Amino acid sequence: MDRRSALRWLAATMSVPFGASAMACSRTRQGTMTTNTTSSNTGTMPVVFIAHGAPPLLDDEPWKAELAAWSKSMPRPKAILSLSAHWEAHPIAIGATTAIPLVYDFYGFPKRYYELQYAAPGAPDLAARIRDLLRGKSIAFVDDPGRGLDHGTYVPLMSMYPEADVPVLQVSLPGLDPKELYDFGRALAPLRGEGVLIAGSGFLTHNMRALGEPSTPSWAKEFDDWSAEVISRRDVDALVDFKKRAPSARLAHPREEHFAPVISAAAAAIDGGGDVKFPITGFWKMAPAFTRRSVQIG
Repeated sequence: MDRRSALRWLAATMSVPFGASAMACSRTRQGTMTTNTTSSNTGTMPVVFIAHGAPPLLDDEPWKAELAAWSKSMPRPKAILSLSAHWEAHPIAIGATTAIPLVYDFYGFPKRYYELQYAAPGAPDLAARIRDLLRGKSIAFVDDPGRGLDHGTYVPLMSMYPEADVPVLQVSLPGLDPKELYDFGRALAPLRGEGVLIAGSGFLTHNMRALGEPSTPSWAKEFDDWSAEVISRRDVDALVDFKKRAPSARLAHPREEHFAPVISAAAAAIDGGGDVKFPITGFWKMAPAFTRRSVQIG
């Protein structure tokens, strides 16, 4: 099944009504969470990797509730930097710093998904800071002020920060070269101490040909388990070299764009302390080959 056919299949399986809850968005995650959402954080923020689903995530009330509970357990960020699997550019591109139309970077879905809105404020100060950080590491970049947020950013944020009151900036991945992804993440690391939530967004297993699998394939479980183990021990070298070290890497990622954000996110978190947590786990009921595992470092 190619990507286009897979997306048509996914769209055809959707029968749950999409109401106002998808616009505001809200399963409690396993374990106990504390809440800290009243003021912007001035200390060190965690780094996260979010399994972002596709637009149908907004019909999945339990998953949305897990995302909402997760965000409430973290300090409130001053701004969010999103690194989505759905934007690669070389040199790195810095997206819009004002609120502009969303990017509906999917096809074959019901009309309601193309009417989604997420009018978060732009983050021009964050963009300026990132320019300085990239210059300091001699990493090339360009500005792309006409590039809005794609679904890898706004789909999870609609559940995590439904009021759209936290400034959001999306910056492209530099491509798929693991060393460049690592260097990019390292350059961004100081943002953690400035109240910025660095959020990689992708999937730890992503094989569109397996979208119609009736149950979780063994290769997906193996790769998910391996990912959890190496992330738990903060083994960024293993993530960088995942094609050689991970079981079933080619099946889990025929093309690795959905894995790439976790490399940059983990690299950004190398210097900070704190635990590694998996606030959301398990496999997507609608697509059992896709792990919902999300990561918080710090």
